[in-house]
Amino acid sequence: MSTSDPVIHYNLARFEISAARLDQCPSDTGAEVAFAGRSNAGKSSAINALTQQKSLARTSKTPGRTQLINFFSLNIEGLKIVDLPGYGYAKVPIAMKQHWQRHLDAYLQHRESLQGVVLVMDIRHPMKEFDEMMVHWCESTGVPLHVLLTKEDKLKRGPAKNTLLQLKKALKERLGDKVSVQTFSALKSTGVDQLRQRLNSWLLPDAETAEEADA
Repeated sequence: MSTSDPVIHYNLARFEISAARLDQCPSDTGAEVAFAGRSNAGKSSAINALTQQKSLARTSKTPGRTQLINFFSLNIEGLKIVDLPGYGYAKVPIAMKQHWQRHLDAYLQHRESLQGVVLVMDIRHPMKEFDEMMVHWCESTGVPLHVLLTKEDKLKRGPAKNTLLQLKKALKERLGDKVSVQTFSALKSTGVDQLRQRLNSWLLPDAETAEEADA
């Protein structure tokens, strides 16, 4: 990577806007990566670990509180991280889940600046209904997918590795080179560099992937 290449400093990410519908989203220009996941999978904690900010993405003791599409601007103009609504939690009313699903689908189907999806799964409970829906969407559209198996610290090393290998094999058969899988722990900040490198490859495809300068 030459000194003239742009570098994303994820710790400089700033909240930009929340949108309840596609027509409320920022202009569809530049490049963005969307984070998706069931509402108790640790998505907000993963975004906070990525950006080294404790409360950039709101975490709640009541899963399902994130009802909007939240946009965060990065230090390079036009680049964004997007926090998509999580759902699938039993206490969230069905009508609300259906509302989220309609707007989530509209975003995924029509957002041209979307470069890839980070799908956050609890490593102890992978491939639930929401996860399968997201994998199927990426399978049908060809949008690259990166699976983040969170809460790695909750499992011993052997079971965590087995889950990683089994899921990687299953998803490679469906998505080929359009999918990647890693383990992650927001609590211990493990896997953060690997996640940054994947995002760099999507957001800065013309620059060589390098170690994140502010890691």
